[in-house]
Amino acid sequence: MTTLRQIRNIGIMAHVDAGKTTVTERILYYTGLIHKMGNVDDGNTVMDTDPQEAKRGITISSAAITTFWQVDQTRYQINLIDTPGHVDFTAEVERSLRVLDGAVAVFCAKSGVQPQSETVWHQANKYNVPRIIMVNKMDRQGADFIGVVKEIQEKLNTLVVPVQLPIGAENTFTGVIDLIGWKALLWNDADGRTYESREIPATLLNEATHWRRHLLEQLALVDDAIFTKYTASEPLSEAEINRALRQATLSLQLTPVLCGAAFRNKGLQPLLDAIVSYLPSPADINEIRGTDPDSGENITRKVSNEAPFTGLVFKVISDDYVGKLVMARIYAGTLKGGDPLVNSRTGKTMRVSRLLRVLSDRLEPLETLHAGDIGALVGLKDAKTGDSLFAPGHPIHLESMDFPAPVIGYAIEAKSAKESGKLSVALSRLLDEDPTLKLEVDAQSGQTILRGMGELHLEVVLEKLASGYGVEISKGQPQVAYREVLTQPVLHRELLKKQTGGNGSYADIHFELSPPANGVAGLEFVNDIKGGAIPKEFISSVKKGFEEAMKNGVLAGYPLEAMRVRLFDGSIHDEDSSAQDFELVASLGFKQAAKKASPKLLEPLMRVGILTPEAYTGAVTGDLNRRRGIIREITLKGNTQWIDAEVPLAELFNYVTTLRTLSSGRASASLTFCRYQLVPEGIAEKVLARA
Repeated sequence: MTTLRQIRNIGIMAHVDAGKTTVTERILYYTGLIHKMGNVDDGNTVMDTDPQEAKRGITISSAAITTFWQVDQTRYQINLIDTPGHVDFTAEVERSLRVLDGAVAVFCAKSGVQPQSETVWHQANKYNVPRIIMVNKMDRQGADFIGVVKEIQEKLNTLVVPVQLPIGAENTFTGVIDLIGWKALLWNDADGRTYESREIPATLLNEATHWRRHLLEQLALVDDAIFTKYTASEPLSEAEINRALRQATLSLQLTPVLCGAAFRNKGLQPLLDAIVSYLPSPADINEIRGTDPDSGENITRKVSNEAPFTGLVFKVISDDYVGKLVMARIYAGTLKGGDPLVNSRTGKTMRVSRLLRVLSDRLEPLETLHAGDIGALVGLKDAKTGDSLFAPGHPIHLESMDFPAPVIGYAIEAKSAKESGKLSVALSRLLDEDPTLKLEVDAQSGQTILRGMGELHLEVVLEKLASGYGVEISKGQPQVAYREVLTQPVLHRELLKKQTGGNGSYADIHFELSPPANGVAGLEFVNDIKGGAIPKEFISSVKKGFEEAMKNGVLAGYPLEAMRVRLFDGSIHDEDSSAQDFELVASLGFKQAAKKASPKLLEPLMRVGILTPEAYTGAVTGDLNRRRGIIREITLKGNTQWIDAEVPLAELFNYVTTLRTLSSGRASASLTFCRYQLVPEGIAEKVLARA
């Protein structure tokens, strides 16, 4: 059996088109899992199995696969997840990083740090995921390894240390210099399966010496043993350097940087060695932290096969043959088919009917899942993304994952009445799979609104409905997901007092409604009740009432992005007060107080990154200005201009098509949600008039 120290749970993350799916494909080839390399352009890679992924040449949903790599007589199990690079599918990255121990961040040697590169990097920071970097596409025109290294350090605010240097660039890229082993590695066959070790070329010796010194200096700053030997000018072995670099990587003090050209089959074997050498095993996690689902007390659980079973659901897949597949990370204990599990969200006990290992689009039956494994469970009908699973009698609730709110929507309906039932079933399955999809009914028009993360996201969903479920859809114009915000604090008293014979209804609250103080989305609720004026059992009802009320603002029914409520006084009636009364009085009080709190309209602001030939810069920037865009930066990358701008989403519908027209098809753009901002007064009036 594979031990915990021989397991690596890793993800491949990057901006779209940095080459991460090609990197994954080559990893599977060199580890022997596949015997023929696929190509993204040909739509035949192992990981992009969805027909839309093959058609569009992008990864849409994260794909999991297990492979093995041998180093020094030890066989390592690598559970690999290839994540999407397009911002519309960023939730796939979020839920993957939550359950992974380490990650490989892939950057293009020409484009460097791009908007989605920053997004996925910050997501990894959020979950404290150690990572290594591969600067890919060293064979591309304009490739600049050191330039990308410096840009990563500056823009991502992280200490990076090259452990390799490229030998040549663009058409002359032939291999890498290993700064730790102090040798040159050269690939000379077509499929990259073999490579040879040589002395470092004399022309690169000075540069290699400089960067090896840089590596040792950075390690000396974080490792006492290296510091002692380095300052005494004593020789350091590969094993000593690798040990120190591993510890610095696991503690997020340093990030190793490698390079290669996945499409040309160069640099992948050293990347696999680095995954094993520097990224954590489940044993390095040692223990996981959670809370008791009932009391909320903190709990720790040791990561081992002997501990009580503990797992986290990170994805739900609807399979035509198997039914509902629940993808879970096993943190502790072992699981067999037929074992009972408890869901911390529902409190219900469920029984696992089957265990499967997912090999991209294939399923392999398993008898047992152990601590550190990632697998699929069959039979858990009520499980959802983010649910904690535990063995009966050993409750624990693990930190779930947060997903961004959708920013765009379409009014949809089935083209024929007889397909309405099919549409409901299909949407139910899609909503189960994708936590960033939201379905709501417009209170005024009665229309069904499907909301998602962007135009591409919703296009993919509608195409799935047509091709996967046979439901043809009519859709309306895209709708921006506006928000409301309060701009002034207001003191308010709300009294609910009804007597209808028998027990009546009574609830009295005094509260301050104001803009959020901490800048965090959602409700900031402060309980300042003194002397038990409102009993504790009713306080949670007041909070719940405000949470529900803020889903519909007072300007035009748009939800509030955030608000603060300070409850400081109130009263009850001994016989007529109930939890429902206090929930209702909070909702009524919100509607009255919010009108006096100077509510304003917010709109989603997008970060737009555009790569364009210099000749079209003027036309592109002029168009951005007409769209209320603010240009943050224009930088020269090779022979092209990189334009970094912020533009309201409402001005960006069909933008990619317009950009292609402006640049004769030579410019490309990526759009990333940035934040919500106030809508200018004149435009807000028009939006509210249409609402």
